[in-house]
Amino acid sequence: MSHSNMHWTRQLASLLVVLIAGLALGVGWSKWRAGHHAAGGGASPASAVPAANPERRVLYWHDPMRPELRFDKPGKSPFMDMPLQPVYADDNANAASGEPDVHVSTAAQQQLGIRLGRVERAAISPVVNAVGIVAYDDAAQAIVQPRVDGYVTRLIIRTALEHVRRGQVLAEVDAPAWREALGEYLALSAGSFAGNSALRAALRQRLVVLGVPNAAILQVEQSRTPPARFELTAPVAGVVTELGLREGAAFTAGTVLARINRIDPVWVDGQLPESQARAVAAGQRVHISTIAYPGQVFTGKVLRVLPALDPVTRTIGVRVAVDNAGGRLSPGMYVEAAFPGRAARPQLWVPSEAVITTGERSVVIVARDGGGFAVANVTTGVEADGKTAILSGLTAGQSVVRSGQFLIDSEANLESAFNRLAAPGASP
Repeated sequence: MSHSNMHWTRQLASLLVVLIAGLALGVGWSKWRAGHHAAGGGASPASAVPAANPERRVLYWHDPMRPELRFDKPGKSPFMDMPLQPVYADDNANAASGEPDVHVSTAAQQQLGIRLGRVERAAISPVVNAVGIVAYDDAAQAIVQPRVDGYVTRLIIRTALEHVRRGQVLAEVDAPAWREALGEYLALSAGSFAGNSALRAALRQRLVVLGVPNAAILQVEQSRTPPARFELTAPVAGVVTELGLREGAAFTAGTVLARINRIDPVWVDGQLPESQARAVAAGQRVHISTIAYPGQVFTGKVLRVLPALDPVTRTIGVRVAVDNAGGRLSPGMYVEAAFPGRAARPQLWVPSEAVITTGERSVVIVARDGGGFAVANVTTGVEADGKTAILSGLTAGQSVVRSGQFLIDSEANLESAFNRLAAPGASP
């Protein structure tokens, strides 16, 4: 036999072996399916629906492949070709969430470091905490601004961020318009119109409107001589945050010579979490602390909650006025602000570490008698003192897991998946 014929014969033999093996597997699979239906899988749809145990109370019926959906009567699943299964009130399962119990031995609990807490009912006033930055009180800002043209003859305060007292001389200036107005006032007081009080009052008011320093007006009235120079003084005590002129420089009417910010009180501009902003209101007391003065607490009052939400941090601004008589809080300092809550009504609380938030739901692992654990879906409220308010899903006195709950939750999800796969009538 030629070499090509032998090669063709081997290929034909291999193909026959594959075909025979495929036929054998097909026959075996058909026999297995037939036996499976004969054992119970071939029952009619009506007989496939399991009968409920009359001695046990049925909570609802469900499809094990879609446990989140519940039905009030038995029948075929609208999603899978399988009967609905009953869920009994005394089942060893969490009826509220459909999650099965997980049993963990005492030794395993010790190895996992499982710690328990308790659901308690209490009236806790939540404290809202926020971070903030100290800032100048813009409402208490003062501006030194001559109302006429002139020039600076001598600058007393030469740099910004200097502390000044109220009435302290900032600069000496010369202003021709002030000298002219004072000369007219002086001439009227010494001339034939000295007895005309109405005209005298009008000229004096003109000096005030022009912004002539009060000290210069008093000097003219008392000594009958105009001043050699005009002194510009600080109207409030604080910090010179802006200095607009230099010695010898000319200025026009309206030029800002200096800007002074008070340092008592100061503002604290804080950022409140979006979910807690509603718990803060104007007039509320605030406790301020900073690492610059450990152990010391400053008191303040909420001025207003700002009507703007930061789209990046999802926080809402709050402005607080803080007493700063000693000047210890400096603008730019980082501080922590605590907003004590108002009187609260009693409600359920659990340790915050017991709550697992997945983004789609919040769950708590409940410890049952006999070493069992169940997953309970909960609705949470505010947090306070390391505890989280529970609006629904738990009852007072229940034991909850504070540590190791992530492992238990994962085990519960695995058991739920295995139970759905092993449910009667599930597709192979």
